[in-house]
Amino acid sequence: ACPRPLPPAGCGAGSVEVPRSVTAVLGQDVVLPCGYRAQEGEKVVQVTWVKRGAAGHADEVAVLNPEHGEHVQEPYAGRVLRRAPGALDDGAIVLKN
Repeated sequence: ACPRPLPPAGCGAGSVEVPRSVTAVLGQDVVLPCGYRAQEGEKVVQVTWVKRGAAGHADEVAVLNPEHGEHVQEPYAGRVLRRAPGALDDGAIVLKN
C-alpha cells in the first residue's frame, strides 16, 4: 500500500495516485507505481510499502527515506528497488522476478 502523509494543521492534503490494478508476468520485473500530488507547502519525507495478507495481516516490504536510506525487509531483500531517484513524490518500486 502506498500511504498518505499527514497534512499540516489547517491545510488541505494532496492525493495519492496509484492504478487500480497492475498486471505482472511470472518471472519478469514489475513496476508498482505510487505517486503523490502534493499541495503547496507539502513534502513527502518517507514512503512505506506494505503487503496486506489474509485477515488484514500486514508485512512491511520497504521503507524509502532520503535521509535514512532505503530499507527492504526479508524476504524482499535483493528483489525490491526504487524505480527512480529524487523526490519521493514518485514512490514507485520495482519488484524483480
